[in-house]
Amino acid sequence: MSDIITVTHSKSGSSFGISPFGATVVSYKSASNGGGRENLFVSKLAKLDGSKAIRGGIPLVFPIFGPPPADSGSTAGISLTLDLADASAGRGTNNMWSEEQAKVDGTNCRLTLDVKVDATSLTTVLVVENNGSDAFNFNCLQHTYFAVDGGAAQIPDQCYVHGLGGYSVIDKVDSSNDGKLVPEDGIALRGEVDRVYVHPEGHSTVSVRIGVGGGKTVKMEAFGEVGESPVPVSCVVWNPSVEKAKAMSDFGDEQYKDMICVEPGLLGHQPILSPGKEARFTQIIFA
Repeated sequence: MSDIITVTHSKSGSSFGISPFGATVVSYKSASNGGGRENLFVSKLAKLDGSKAIRGGIPLVFPIFGPPPADSGSTAGISLTLDLADASAGRGTNNMWSEEQAKVDGTNCRLTLDVKVDATSLTTVLVVENNGSDAFNFNCLQHTYFAVDGGAAQIPDQCYVHGLGGYSVIDKVDSSNDGKLVPEDGIALRGEVDRVYVHPEGHSTVSVRIGVGGGKTVKMEAFGEVGESPVPVSCVVWNPSVEKAKAMSDFGDEQYKDMICVEPGLLGHQPILSPGKEARFTQIIFA
């Protein structure tokens, strides 16, 4: 991967790699889980030349998602900054932000991604600063692709998500599941999965354990703040399965077996971000 910045935790050997394009983390190798196991999935066909978003790692989603509606020693880290132009330049038809409209409305923002690694975890903190004159609402996600060993993503006892019991479902594949509550025994992949799991009332932290094949698990926690107030975090689980995988030009036909996306997000259930204020959205992967 060209132009990838690699940061290594000297005491343990854990490391991460990040692309300046979109501030996308593309690798996280943890010394504690399998002696340097790669925890993140990146498609073998991912575009790394800046022509489109990188298919894998931890892409950042902002300002909108989908249609509107023991002592381990010090850490090693890096900070990358994105501005309004980055948020608007690659916008889809559902992203109403543009540089032209922002000038009219007085909208401006700065996004900073702080990334730190230590012996047992990777922490990514997305900071959204409103440095304009207009308040705005937003969505943001850390669109994390977890690597699954042994092609086991569609094997329920090998790949699963535990910890979303009591969350309600918005199912983009089968709307008959909308509004159902997640059972306590967790979520497994059976065919195509594209679901938003909406936080229970008063539940501001996502904490899940993810089966990643070979009997291994990783833990992910995520939480957010607007101003200094905690805000609710939802979670998306995605796997394209057979047909969707074949339809994506930057994704191998069989690679759906090698990944699961578990994506914490602030999906509009938080207060609007007032001028001069900032939002912070933190994901921690323990592996």
